[in-house]
Amino acid sequence: MLSLYTATTSKLESMGDKALPLLARFTFAAVLLMYFWNSGKTKLGDGVFGFLSPSSNAYAQIFPKAFEATGYDTSQLNAFHWAVVVGGTVAEFILPLMIVIGLFTRLAALGMIGFVAVQSLTDIYGHGGEFGGWFERISNDLIADQRAFWVLGLLILVFKGAGALSVDRLLKNAP
Repeated sequence: MLSLYTATTSKLESMGDKALPLLARFTFAAVLLMYFWNSGKTKLGDGVFGFLSPSSNAYAQIFPKAFEATGYDTSQLNAFHWAVVVGGTVAEFILPLMIVIGLFTRLAALGMIGFVAVQSLTDIYGHGGEFGGWFERISNDLIADQRAFWVLGLLILVFKGAGALSVDRLLKNAP
């Protein structure tokens, strides 16, 4: 009985090594791609280069307390604020796209983990959100519970890579 179990689970483990990266990328695309892109769109200024002149909403989302302290006047914020807002806005579009197509996936997933960490800290300390808690009966705390699952999916990509159907695989097999 033990040898049958071991043989079966060995096959499942091998299948999982191939399926998990693709499933992690698919789940990211299905659940989070549009979440991040829509969030990024709220930060864009006008025109083709709107990401270089972010909307006031971008500053309100990323630097809520500093923006409030200026009386909601973006001209009173400095180059650091602008650079962080532009970088964060670009990251909200580029990193999810890289994950979905499987391009430099491990690096993109690490970047998204960092992004989620900063986003979570901003939500807690900047917007007064609650971290929530683990090991409790409530399974849908917005920050603690949901973002733990986001990071778990991203960690699969960090450790396993993008999988077979990816630009990474095409680049690896290129002559």
